[in-house]
Amino acid sequence: REDLRNRLIRLAGTDDLQQTTAAIDDAARRLGRLLLFQLAVNAAFGALVGIGLFFIGVPSPFLWGVLGGILRFVPYIGGFISAALPLALAFAVDPGWSMVIWTLVLFVGAELFLSNVAEPLLYGHSTGLSPVAILLAASVWAFLWGPVGLILATPLTVCLVVMGRYVPRLEFIDVIFGDRPALSPPQIFYQRMLAGEPGEASDQARAFLRERALATYYDEVALAGMRLAHEDVSRYAVEGERLEVMKQAVHRFVRSLDRLKSPLPKGGALNSEAAAAVAVAGPDAAVARIVKRKNELAPPWRGETPVVCIAGNGTLDEPVTTMLAQVVTKHGLRTRTLNWGEANDLNPGEGERQGVALVILSFLEPLSLVHLRLAVRKAHAMAPGARVILGIWRARDPRMVAELKSKLHADAVVTNFNEGLAAILSLAEDREPRSGHEAPSAIRHQP
Repeated sequence: REDLRNRLIRLAGTDDLQQTTAAIDDAARRLGRLLLFQLAVNAAFGALVGIGLFFIGVPSPFLWGVLGGILRFVPYIGGFISAALPLALAFAVDPGWSMVIWTLVLFVGAELFLSNVAEPLLYGHSTGLSPVAILLAASVWAFLWGPVGLILATPLTVCLVVMGRYVPRLEFIDVIFGDRPALSPPQIFYQRMLAGEPGEASDQARAFLRERALATYYDEVALAGMRLAHEDVSRYAVEGERLEVMKQAVHRFVRSLDRLKSPLPKGGALNSEAAAAVAVAGPDAAVARIVKRKNELAPPWRGETPVVCIAGNGTLDEPVTTMLAQVVTKHGLRTRTLNWGEANDLNPGEGERQGVALVILSFLEPLSLVHLRLAVRKAHAMAPGARVILGIWRARDPRMVAELKSKLHADAVVTNFNEGLAAILSLAEDREPRSGHEAPSAIRHQP
């Protein structure tokens, strides 16, 4: 065995022994689990058949049980082949039809239960193959090698899938036959938005939100998908009508989430069910379960719309900003969204007269530091007494974030929705008067 293993490694190449060893170990582990589960399922089939035939009254029931367990190693047809002799014997010894019928029901029932319930659960996880791949592999190998191919179909396909996972040029085999998702959640989100069909993304979000918070979904899935979109927009791969279709799909998707309720409670004591939900939600749970009431807010935050989210002038900044506004609103802070042009049209001090306590500047990818400085000055001019949070929705070096906060005189610079939500809720409870930099009284619009 050792000699065969070494020859196989030599054939695969000695330049990357680590990768070759990992592939061999993975294949051995999967095949070992497959054979173990196969033995367990077939032994269970034999036991069911033997015990059932004993109570039905068929002669030599345990012999037929052992034979059934052995023959069932032939996939799909072995169990039914093993029923032939017990059925013939039942027909011979019973003058009526009851023994034959009960024997047939026993074999069919045991085979259907194990094939449709036990095997999909056990084999799918142990082999790394999708259910469709198992059926397709059986058809192909049986066509090539007959009954022997049918018996070896699953083990051979497992080996091919393992090769696909470790050999880049064979990756298509893993994509076609493997049980891993072909696309990541952010890729699915982006693809559905491109197609103008946000329904599948909404279903994905509903499943995610059973255990996690909305801000976390946006951080881990939607924002990552929008970054993929930004890369395509930047190289002009998506433009014109397709770009508009995608943006409208994002807006419809966000509206569809307005109807969803978070599984997390609105603050206060947690019952056991809610505590379990919070425990599953992980580090975002402490913030996610908070919904502010008016009397819990600092006085400047008790206006009609204390929060204004201003989208940057990037192509995708506005759809991302609608996501942010939805998150903030769900936590008890009424929010208004403005695009870049609408913000430019506001007169100096107009936000303060409207009771704005916080201005959030939202950028998927800002153009430059000068552009950010202009945006912060615009926010200070619009609402001189308001807090200003700068949201740049892409991971940044913490030192760069601190430097931006210092240079731009923003109250906070955040790079994801959870971080931004924590900063917003903290500011909303701050009853100390603002003591920041004086905002310029006016700011000239620069195209």
